[in-house]
Amino acid sequence: MGGDTETPVQDLRVSEIFLSLQGEAATAGYPTVFVRLTGCPLRCHYCDTSYAFSGGLMMTLGEIVEQVVGFNVAHVCVTGGEPMAQKNTLSLLAQLCDRGFSVSLETSGALDISQIDERVQRVMDLKTPRSGEVARNHYENIKYLTQNDQVKIVICDRDDYEWARTINDRYQISDHCELLFSPSYGEMDAATLADWILEDRLPVRFQIQLHKILWGDEPGR
Repeated sequence: MGGDTETPVQDLRVSEIFLSLQGEAATAGYPTVFVRLTGCPLRCHYCDTSYAFSGGLMMTLGEIVEQVVGFNVAHVCVTGGEPMAQKNTLSLLAQLCDRGFSVSLETSGALDISQIDERVQRVMDLKTPRSGEVARNHYENIKYLTQNDQVKIVICDRDDYEWARTINDRYQISDHCELLFSPSYGEMDAATLADWILEDRLPVRFQIQLHKILWGDEPGR
């Protein structure tokens, strides 16, 4: 018997979709739609989105894209949780790019990024010892990064800082993409971290989370 085979509906579990200012990386300050996906295999001690570990609402990719379109801004950030933990994230990223958005992805760096659409700006974490998840770093990802991407390291203390310096020396991250050092909110004094970077003349970009300065830990901002 013949007949057409229906294409399976692609969907994702979504914690929230909201409009805010991008607080980090290359597009900091721009009005941005955030698509926060549910689920994460990591448990960093400083995580500020633990509410996205579970729950959420199943949405088709079409529903997500149309909701993003309704905000009428150019920038979209797919975040989590850990977006790459859901298999249909790759398709969502491609569809957002196809619609003409400037798309970024925030990922922990623990999962493979090699298949992400090349139009997407990848903001990839490397987890420090103090995060509690340093063993989850997938260093193989570094070779896939380009000048369009950023690596972010959240610094909690001096030991984390020295670890981050060593990792940059080992993998030459700052030679082929932007490397961001960010103080752990409420834990690492920002001015102290800035002083260390200046003293050592590090080729990194210091950043403070803009959204935390504006709205603190308020969810959905």
